[in-house]
Amino acid sequence: MKVSISGIRGIYGNDLNLHEVIKFSRLFASCLITPKGKCVLARDTRHSGKIILQAVSASLMEQGIDVYVLDVAPTPMVYWETRKYGAGVVVTASHNPLEWNGLKFVVDGRGIYENELDLMLKGTTSTSDKYGKSYDIVSEYLNEIYDLVVQTGTSRAVTLGFDLGGGATCNYVEGLFKKLGHKFHCVNDVPGISSRGPDPTTDALNELRTLVQENELDFGFAFDLDGDRLVVVNNRGEKLNPDSTLLLCIASALKMGMKNFVTSIDTSVSVEKLIKSHHGRAEYSKVGEANVVKRMLELEADAGGEGSSAGFILPRFNMCRDGFLAAATVSSLDRATINECLRLASEYVQIRSKICVKSTVHLKLLDKLLDQFGSESSQILTIDGVKAIFDENSWVLVRPSNTEDAIRISVESKANNAQSLYKKIMEKVNLIYERVK
Repeated sequence: MKVSISGIRGIYGNDLNLHEVIKFSRLFASCLITPKGKCVLARDTRHSGKIILQAVSASLMEQGIDVYVLDVAPTPMVYWETRKYGAGVVVTASHNPLEWNGLKFVVDGRGIYENELDLMLKGTTSTSDKYGKSYDIVSEYLNEIYDLVVQTGTSRAVTLGFDLGGGATCNYVEGLFKKLGHKFHCVNDVPGISSRGPDPTTDALNELRTLVQENELDFGFAFDLDGDRLVVVNNRGEKLNPDSTLLLCIASALKMGMKNFVTSIDTSVSVEKLIKSHHGRAEYSKVGEANVVKRMLELEADAGGEGSSAGFILPRFNMCRDGFLAAATVSSLDRATINECLRLASEYVQIRSKICVKSTVHLKLLDKLLDQFGSESSQILTIDGVKAIFDENSWVLVRPSNTEDAIRISVESKANNAQSLYKKIMEKVNLIYERVK
């Protein structure tokens, strides 16, 4: 079972069981739920989701918490609702394989921070002299996205394709995109049934790509199982990498007049270059949605996100990656802006991988890398692992995984240099590991 600010995740019936679900739900209720005493609940479409949701609901009500149930709903909808209700729990393992499930905790419209997770894990459950009640609710989230897009004056009618992956976005697409005046076609739009895996960033999306090509659509959009990640397919049926998807989202934010941005430290340099070419400001955060949001709030940033997960965040609307918001804003872009973004993105290649490294030697390995990179790079950043910037087009990031015994390695450079840079870095990391393990 994996425990991090991204949530509690495990294989249901194996390392994640109802005992663990009840324990963490009680801890969340006792340690982090705000004085409002209310909590929104939702789930994605995994088969184990219904029974886990019932266990969470019962555990919260036992602690005196009133629960407001959306049932099957996208994660961003829960985040949006917690601005009203104060707290939320989503039963989801996001893009993990289908046998996994988990709990994602939300407070006051955002994911929990690392210090709050520590507080929760070290906490104890309390008793309540009353039981909470349960209410079914309907969200105005999609209407608010519609109002946001229309108010900016950027909406335009296009024809779209959607691959919903059988996930939590099923039954919600029509409520937004028909209202925006778009025509659209859908695949994998039956909840719980899909011909592809839960993570569109790693899936080839062949069905969606064919749909776009055969129907000459303007865009294709693929969601992950809980609807916070979005992957874009262009009008030629080509799947864009996650950084390019975020680049299009940032372009839409620039069109809205936004200037201050925060992205995770592993995001493509193309995003920073686009922002600066429009006289904006770009800052970096540690990897992880909650870390990006925390940095955004500190700097009062307008927008940003994670390049590696194609996660777009617009904090004035929602303090999480929001696939629906991303699709609505990208679909409003004019062809000239789209071409500008795709031309810029095509200049760079990102390579991301990992190697199994015992967590006990992570710090030793990073210290050795820091020494070596210091003499080779123009700038070193250490807010999350070690990022070495070699020139304006090339960088490498080596950081410990938050969820497993591994070191994650990200490399970016111009197309003719990326592979050789990646090979060089991998050899260096493996050599150092052999010395320190």
